[in-house]
Amino acid sequence: MSLRIAITGADGFVGRHVARLAAERGHRVVGVLRSERREPPPDLDEAVVADLAHAAPALPPVDVVLHLAGLAAVGPSFAQPQRYLEQNSAMVTHLAESLLRLDERPRLIGASSGAVYAPGDGPLDERAPTACASPYAVSKLLVELQLDYYRGRGLETIAVRPFNHLGPGQGEGFLLPDLAAGLRRLRPGEALPVGDLTTRRDYTDVRDVAAAYLALCEAPVLEHPLYNVASGVARSGEEVLAELCAALGVPMPPRVRIAGERRPVDAQEVVGDAGRLRDELGWQPRIGLADTVRDFAAQGMRAATL
Repeated sequence: MSLRIAITGADGFVGRHVARLAAERGHRVVGVLRSERREPPPDLDEAVVADLAHAAPALPPVDVVLHLAGLAAVGPSFAQPQRYLEQNSAMVTHLAESLLRLDERPRLIGASSGAVYAPGDGPLDERAPTACASPYAVSKLLVELQLDYYRGRGLETIAVRPFNHLGPGQGEGFLLPDLAAGLRRLRPGEALPVGDLTTRRDYTDVRDVAAAYLALCEAPVLEHPLYNVASGVARSGEEVLAELCAALGVPMPPRVRIAGERRPVDAQEVVGDAGRLRDELGWQPRIGLADTVRDFAAQGMRAATL
């Protein structure tokens, strides 16, 4: 059945992939964009411009609102903690309050993060304890509390905790694009500046994440208010760098140097458990790390030739 799906942050990294997949499946896609100056994805049926941190969007009637907009990088949140708290929270408030005024209220799915979990042994499922290891994580737990509050007010709200995701179209500020940018700037004899590449994280291809979000949009009924999106496998930054060097044809391993200090709150290994999503909706990741990195590198090389 064709749905009317509104996607906030539709012109962002994940939003573009969700919009493309939704359009391919025959859904009508309304993109909520922050600015007219940024070119909208080609897969939108309609675009609405709104700064969600200050006002609600004027949405047409929709069946689902997928809220992906927000400040998403962990590192900068330490320097701008209040900005992260205020903006990520305000977006939910403005959006949810506007939906409460509707006679027919759409399902509201909000993106939280796997970063809200406390470090633990083994895969972390939705029952695992949470912890505030960064202002970013604090803002996401606040978003979840807001979604819970608005569920009590009569909205069908769902929180999603995606673990680290990467893939084609990702911009700098995250592991894979930062490594690629460093390799492009690297001069002969220099060492590649990196963070701590020994830590192991759960990486999911952005296209698999998009499929998970769309499965939550399409489900007639959802049994739970909270779902993880994760691969269930922890990979080190060293492994990601090795795959990137192979995709780019760069000799591996390059000489590296640690740039910046390791945050004391960083866990050595984090891996998620998406069994709830798999068992209920049949979702599972289909794209392996090597293919993810290869497609990311290929897109970057195509862009460089344009």
